[in-house]
Amino acid sequence: MRRAPKKKIQKLAGDALRIANLSLAVSQAGSRLEDHDWQSLLDAMIAKNLEGRHQSILDAAAEHVFTNQPDAYEVLIEAIESIATSGQIKDGESDYDIILVAAPILAWSRFDIASGNIPAPILKTLTTSWRESLLCKGVQVCLLPTLYSIDQLPQDHCTINELLHHTAQNFLQNKAIVAPKELPKTVPFLADSRYLLGVVLAPSNAPVFQWQMTPSPFDIAKAKEATLLLWKQRAHADIAHLLPGCGFEFLLPESYYSACREADILVRPISIRATVFYLCQTLNVDASDLSAILGRFGPETHPGQVDEIRVGFTLKKAPEVIYGVIWPLYQQEDELNALVGPSISTMDEREGEIPTLLKESGISQIQILEDIFGMEFCEDCQAPLYADAEGDLVHPEMPDDAPPEGSVHLH
Repeated sequence: MRRAPKKKIQKLAGDALRIANLSLAVSQAGSRLEDHDWQSLLDAMIAKNLEGRHQSILDAAAEHVFTNQPDAYEVLIEAIESIATSGQIKDGESDYDIILVAAPILAWSRFDIASGNIPAPILKTLTTSWRESLLCKGVQVCLLPTLYSIDQLPQDHCTINELLHHTAQNFLQNKAIVAPKELPKTVPFLADSRYLLGVVLAPSNAPVFQWQMTPSPFDIAKAKEATLLLWKQRAHADIAHLLPGCGFEFLLPESYYSACREADILVRPISIRATVFYLCQTLNVDASDLSAILGRFGPETHPGQVDEIRVGFTLKKAPEVIYGVIWPLYQQEDELNALVGPSISTMDEREGEIPTLLKESGISQIQILEDIFGMEFCEDCQAPLYADAEGDLVHPEMPDDAPPEGSVHLH
């Protein structure tokens, strides 16, 4: 299940109540015909509020059904995301299906991972690579002239829907697609995701992606692997130019929310490995000289909910937390999959993904804390706080004798 909105909304009325009730009706439908009827009404209500930029109404409905009808929550979020990122547009006598697609790149470096405007010549070759490696014949794409970090992506459904339709209209009218004048600052990480965004325009009811042309018996997974390999080969040189000094890995471009979720999940183990390597190289120690403290963190507005695991690193010979990595959770079972062990579940003794990654990286001393901590941050710099071995929340600080930042390169 996707996570609940962070903001708790108490009262539900008007369109929000109707959207919540329709979501519940879809989840309880007993036939495909009934399901289609309720879904059409729900889609129309969502589209109306997206067009009117009523994000608060959509958030209120989502909060309500998450708390009261979990099955309806899945229905509602899937509908909101689908309608926000796809639609139809008319150009003269031609009708097009449009969809916002994201191409994630997972990158790692000791230095800053670049983002921002894409030079026109590179944008042109990337557009050609995207079209020829990913899309069916006759399908067009308008690649946005920005390499986005996660902090710079559109932040709500209404903004995403507006971006989709505005970009498609400008493309069909041969108007220039202008990069944003100002983007939020990117928080520096040793490993992070970057995104190319493209609006894809296909003739109505025509296939969009090349893997949709896979012949029977429809081995779509294999077809997607082949498409991804071709995309990597064609785009590698351009992405290397945009991400100087970085190691990077391509993910398959797909619908915006699906691609972003996949990147969020797959960047987590890369972050752990990059951090261990960085600490070993910077402090001139072996991984066996490090220890890790794993704490569960969640919002105070939802007691018992765990939204992320914060991994604090220390030197075995000293108790101070010297570095930290956040492992976000996206599904209900993520907490167990990440941490399973005697202190979390006495029913299953197998190790979770984080302890396994740490041990594979050479760290054997791993402590999993029992408590669920509030999502606290430093008042001065807004950096997340991590739990130390005693369960106190602290600000990570590298040792005084550590080399200055930028002196160690991960690639």
